[in-house]
Amino acid sequence: MNAQAARLIVNFAPTGMIPTKAMTPHVPVSVSEIVDDVLEACELGITMVHVHARDEATGEPTYRSDVYARIIGGIRKYAPDLVIAVSLSGRTFNEFDKRSEPLQLEGDVKPDMGSLTLSSVNFNRQASVNEPDMIQRLAREMLKRGVLAELEAFDAGMINYARYLESKEMLQSPHYFNLLLGNIACAQADLLHAGVMVRDLPQDSYWSLAGIGDAQLPMNAMAIAMGGGVRVGLEDQIWYDAGRTKLARNIDLLKRIRVLADANEREIMPPAECRTLLKLEPGHGRYGRRPA
Repeated sequence: MNAQAARLIVNFAPTGMIPTKAMTPHVPVSVSEIVDDVLEACELGITMVHVHARDEATGEPTYRSDVYARIIGGIRKYAPDLVIAVSLSGRTFNEFDKRSEPLQLEGDVKPDMGSLTLSSVNFNRQASVNEPDMIQRLAREMLKRGVLAELEAFDAGMINYARYLESKEMLQSPHYFNLLLGNIACAQADLLHAGVMVRDLPQDSYWSLAGIGDAQLPMNAMAIAMGGGVRVGLEDQIWYDAGRTKLARNIDLLKRIRVLADANEREIMPPAECRTLLKLEPGHGRYGRRPA
């Protein structure tokens, strides 16, 4: 049976790669905007943050470690134990040196986790290409650098691939999964798809449900009721309501999670507890995965 904690893991995804200022003025793009949104979220209560960096001149996604360093450093100045994951996405960049660059950060700006999408994904207008060799190289690099893989699965086959990587000793437990439902070419946002994916997780796995677009709220609500965690933020949904009459702020989406958590009598998991569960260093100057 897969492990899951009673307290609610809240994985905050404030920016992503798609939302722009033209789409919504509320998406944080600059380093200072991202840091400010994360710190506001910390005051309300979150467990971890899934960070995407943007080029401040163009607003486009960037892999550059110096930008990630400024974001991570800005967050840790005020939240030294928050679990921080960096994006290693293949949607825009697909060279290993670029995708792995944020993993080279050390010291106070070392990431605790790095995202690892477990197969290629077709989105509405774009593909995120993740060839087996790339996935395996990133997994090995994270093991080498002492960074925990933030495993991203869009369907059940990706979970099977995680099991394969574990059998080849490219992944080590405990595992953390984001299960992302509702994308047009992947598992759909319903109880049966979510249930199959949760059932198939490797032993010693912790998980959060994310919903793409309008699926964010129902998937978050279902995860809270099921005893799982949530991934929430403008990365996945820029609207507050299904009718798309109100653009959301990140804090609006997080406050709604708080209401749902309270209704289900689930406390938000503090970062320190998550660090213990995932065998991460304790923060406060020590980051990444604890040595085996």
